[in-house]
Amino acid sequence: MGGAIDLHHVHLFASDIDATIGWWCRHLDARVLLDAVLAGSRNVLLGVGSGRINIYAQPPRDRGRGAVHHLGVRVTDLRALWDRLQAEGVTARNGLREEEGWRYVMIAAPDDVLVELFEFDDPASPLNQDGFG
Repeated sequence: MGGAIDLHHVHLFASDIDATIGWWCRHLDARVLLDAVLAGSRNVLLGVGSGRINIYAQPPRDRGRGAVHHLGVRVTDLRALWDRLQAEGVTARNGLREEEGWRYVMIAAPDDVLVELFEFDDPASPLNQDGFG
């Protein structure tokens, strides 16, 4: 290989870009890193923890996830975050699920994008390290 390879972002279409930005910022503490017109359309790059989501001001070509099943967002203290999200009106069909050594909840972002919030108990676990995807 010639150089470093690093996943930079996930790209989402948005039927209402301002609502989508607001949802990610309000519920998952995203921050706007770039808000510019690129390739003829408004693009907003959000930082979510150490990852990035690029939101494109164009309605999705199909409703929901298409070929993307979900976006995985690793968090700490998922139980407290889930309590806060529920107080903000966020729901999940199956609620918070607890497994041996980890937990997760599946929630819907704008345009029915499925988001998995997850947490592993063992910080040394290979599943809990950067690079796990």
